[in-house]
Amino acid sequence: MKRLNLFSELREAFAMAINAIAAHKLRSSLTLLGILIGVFSIIVVMTAIRALQGNIESNMQQLGSDTFQMQRFPAIRVDDDSESMDKYFRRKRFYYPDAASIRERATLAKSVGVSADADVGAVASRFRKTNPSISFRGMSPEAFETQNYSVAEGRPFVESDMSGSRNVAVLGADVAKKLFPFGSPLGEWVQFKGVKYNVVGVLEPKGSMFGRSQDEFMVVPITTVLNRYGRETSLRIQVQAHSQSVYPDTLEQVRGILRALRKVPPGEEDDFEIVSNDSLIKQFRTITLAVRAGAGVIASIALVAAGIGIMNIMLVSVTERTKEIGIRRAIGAKKRNIMTQFILEAVVLSEIGGIIGIVLGIVAGNLAAAALNTPPVFPWDWALIGLAVCSVVGIAFGTYPAWKAANLDPIESLRYE
Repeated sequence: MKRLNLFSELREAFAMAINAIAAHKLRSSLTLLGILIGVFSIIVVMTAIRALQGNIESNMQQLGSDTFQMQRFPAIRVDDDSESMDKYFRRKRFYYPDAASIRERATLAKSVGVSADADVGAVASRFRKTNPSISFRGMSPEAFETQNYSVAEGRPFVESDMSGSRNVAVLGADVAKKLFPFGSPLGEWVQFKGVKYNVVGVLEPKGSMFGRSQDEFMVVPITTVLNRYGRETSLRIQVQAHSQSVYPDTLEQVRGILRALRKVPPGEEDDFEIVSNDSLIKQFRTITLAVRAGAGVIASIALVAAGIGIMNIMLVSVTERTKEIGIRRAIGAKKRNIMTQFILEAVVLSEIGGIIGIVLGIVAGNLAAAALNTPPVFPWDWALIGLAVCSVVGIAFGTYPAWKAANLDPIESLRYE
């Protein structure tokens, strides 16, 4: 029976709250605008990040399974101040003999690959020419596996290509499509900065990340790059472990070999970076965490301001409806009923703004993600959190006006004009 009475009381209070909000449409709209902005700002960021995160993390598999990479600079730099950059530039480069030493000493490694980004420019064939932003890279035969490259057509490099520093090339999928739109590029030649290379292979497409193609590059043997650009060219070295179970031991073994080769004193930090798929994803999540925190701060400020607006408008509403409150008290309404009515009115006002903010935030977040060719998502957890926060704001900032209304003197309220 008590449950039935409570349900009836809440239903009546809800109906009165809706009527009160509808009676002052403009005032209510301006009040819930603050809630809408606060919820929108957090939902749009969370939706966009959620949509991008799955796509980006799946595309961040730059290295093969059970593979890690040693390089001079961090994969993602967020501390671009001059002191940090100086530290990275002071580090020794990686050279081809380093890879040979690791290959010889690392007994736990399955394969050791070498790669380098040597240049950027336009690539031409006898049919067409690409844009001038094609990456020109050098790779060893092992790097095709350690960097998770699959050959769709033709072959990767072989030892004879390396030993002879031959002018052969494997093309990224987009480059092959642009230069040879009507047939296979195998056996054809491409030209990069005045030098011709025979095409021996085409790679499987990897798609795009951050709206940019990952297939706009051409690869030549690393020894060809070293002959053309000099033996001082800084390299990246990838090491693949035999399995996940020996991955940590392989990493530590190679790390020790590198520290010895680079003469890093005991106790000092490494003068190189170790990058893996997991470390890339972890670093990306750290960056997005900072974005989420920033959005949370902005949303909190907007919600507090909106809560103050709700409290102000509810105090005005109490004053305007003093006689109504007196009549309700005179016909038997208790203080609890009055408090429930006004608290629920504040919650309903807050929730309407929250629902609109959530809908607009999800739409805007997915539009931003769609611009980067990312599938849409619906962040149910953040939508529920948004609704819960709106309820808290309504209760927190509606309690004082509700208490003031409940404690009005019934006699004086009836006399109020």
